[in-house]
Amino acid sequence: MRRVKARKAIKLLSVIVISATLVGLSSYWGSAVIALPPPEDTPEEILRTKMIIEARSPIDGRFLTAAEYAQLQAQLQEAPPPKLDPKIREQIFLLRLRKTLLQFFPFLNF
Repeated sequence: MRRVKARKAIKLLSVIVISATLVGLSSYWGSAVIALPPPEDTPEEILRTKMIIEARSPIDGRFLTAAEYAQLQAQLQEAPPPKLDPKIREQIFLLRLRKTLLQFFPFLNF
């Protein structure tokens, strides 16, 4: 009886060691390939020295030249975009609060 239990324990231990070894080795196979960047990737040193000559508008997302972007930033500094009506802000706050409460208390129907 002891021999049977000892053999089962040895078999279980060997299966665990073999599977752990296989998992460990298989995880190292692709690591050398993953560590290198793709060949078409531009090095960071070159990207740091590159001058940005185009930008996107923060209003509508269209492309702007550097001069148009600077002009738009100056306009936004002088006259910021209009604020929302306080009643609308309150409604948005209450809707967000309601959504949060319904996530924690889904049985509430308000």
